Order: sequence, then structure tokens, then C-alpha cells
Amino acid sequence: METLIKILEGIRADLDFDKEEKLMDEGILDSFDVITILSEVNDAFGISINVGDLSPENFNSAKAIWALVQKYCR
Repeated sequence: METLIKILEGIRADLDFDKEEKLMDEGILDSFDVITILSEVNDAFGISINVGDLSPENFNSAKAIWALVQKYCR
């Protein structure tokens, strides 16, 4: 999770990813942010997240993104 938080903070240093729970629902992250996060996460963890998993609920919080990463790391 620490690596993920560093990635997220590198993309959006203005956000507190430990507290935010509605990043997509409230429009805090835009589509460019999501694509950047996706690219960085795929590279950092050696995974390839499927387009079908690019739903708002998977990107609403760091915990949700981490759960998605864990799904692909198994």
C-alpha cells in the first residue's frame, strides 16, 4: 500500500489519499488522472488491469485501488 500511496501522491500531491473516499463520485479525479494512475500502477506492480475494471468504484479511494491491485497480483 505504501508504494501505491507514493504513486498517488506523485500524481496528485494536493490530495490526502488516506482520507478521500469519493475521488470519482465527487469528480476529484478526472479521466486523465485515472489513466495516469493506471499506467503507473501497472508498471510498478507488473500487472495489466483489464478495461472492464475501470469503474468509478475501483478508483474512489486508495483502498479501492489497492484492492484492485491485489486482485491482479494474485
